[in-house]
Amino acid sequence: MKLFFKKIDKLSKGFTLVETLVALSIFNVSILGLMSVLAAGISNINYARMKITASYLAQEGIEYIRNMRDTAVLYTNNGWTSDFKAKVKISSCKNDTDKTCGFSRPSPFDVFVCNNPNDCKLYVNSNGGYDNDSSGSDSGFTRKIWMDTTGLGNDEVKIYSKVEWTQGSGSYNITFTENLFNWVE
Repeated sequence: MKLFFKKIDKLSKGFTLVETLVALSIFNVSILGLMSVLAAGISNINYARMKITASYLAQEGIEYIRNMRDTAVLYTNNGWTSDFKAKVKISSCKNDTDKTCGFSRPSPFDVFVCNNPNDCKLYVNSNGGYDNDSSGSDSGFTRKIWMDTTGLGNDEVKIYSKVEWTQGSGSYNITFTENLFNWVE
């Protein structure tokens, strides 16, 4: 009887090869699951960062056009009320697929027509700001601005500001709109 118990004790002292392989497989599956969750989280964080930046750039486009309107009203005396839509300075920019515009800083009223997609590309300058000066580093964003007057009165324009970017295998965009009015009587 003593021999039988000794044989069982000797056999139960370590793991068998099959038990070790099963344990390693379970460990590997759990690590791979954790790694995929972390990779998805990093991807989502990068997408959120890019979308927030695109939102700010689109809003900046609207603000710039509003600033142009307000500056023209406050600092010029030459017929603002009779030529409201022309004073918005992007009257030649019709829609997203036809003619869009961009603007350069720092000089005011420097609006240009984007004849190809690279014309409206945004670059990061040495101060960390975004502009169309190609001497900066490529930001990955493109901003297009245009206006629409369809169905609106003589004293109203609808401004669009669209920012596009590519991330991973997808292309994304965000578009802000706002109606600007001739607030001078």
